[in-house]
Amino acid sequence: MEREVTITRIFDAPRALVFEAWTDPQHMSQWFGPKNWTNPVCELDVKPGGAWRIVMRAPNGGDYPCGGVYREIVAGERLVFTNNALDTAGNLLLEGLTSVTFADENGKTKMTLVTRAKGLVPQAPYMLEGMEAGWSQSLDKLATALSSAVPNVSAREIVITRTFNQRPPGIRL
Repeated sequence: MEREVTITRIFDAPRALVFEAWTDPQHMSQWFGPKNWTNPVCELDVKPGGAWRIVMRAPNGGDYPCGGVYREIVAGERLVFTNNALDTAGNLLLEGLTSVTFADENGKTKMTLVTRAKGLVPQAPYMLEGMEAGWSQSLDKLATALSSAVPNVSAREIVITRTFNQRPPGIRL
C-alpha cells in the first residue's frame, strides 16, 4: 500500500526562518511530530547525502524512530529527503520520500510539503492512514513555534519622523 499527501501552508514568518526551522535540530525538535509528542532525539546532518534521525515520543512514553537521507538542498527554497519509519529494533516499516518547498508570499512564507510513503509491514495501512493528520499536527506546531520566534507587531518599536516647513513670520499660505 502507498499513499501521497500534499499540504500547503502560509506561515507569517520570513522564508529564511521557516527554512531554518526545518534544518536546525534545536528548532525542529520543538515542532516535529504529532500534537503532544516530543522528540528526545533530533539529529540533522543537512547536506546532500547527510542523514537525519528523530525519535518521536508519544504521550504514553512509546518511542517511534524515523529518519532518512537528504537528497537535495537548495537553501531557503527546497528540501528533498527520504523519510522512513522504523521500529525500535531499526526495522523499516514505511519507506518514503518528502519534498518541501519554500516561497515568498506577500511578506509571508508559502510552504508546500509533498510526501509519499510505501508500507512494508502488515500494520502499514494504519500508519499511512495517519500520515496527513500527523503532518498537519506537526505543521500546526511549527506555526506556533514560528509565531513565538517572530516579534508581535504590538511589540515592535515604531518611529515616526515629521518634518515641517517653517515659514518666516508674516508669510501666508
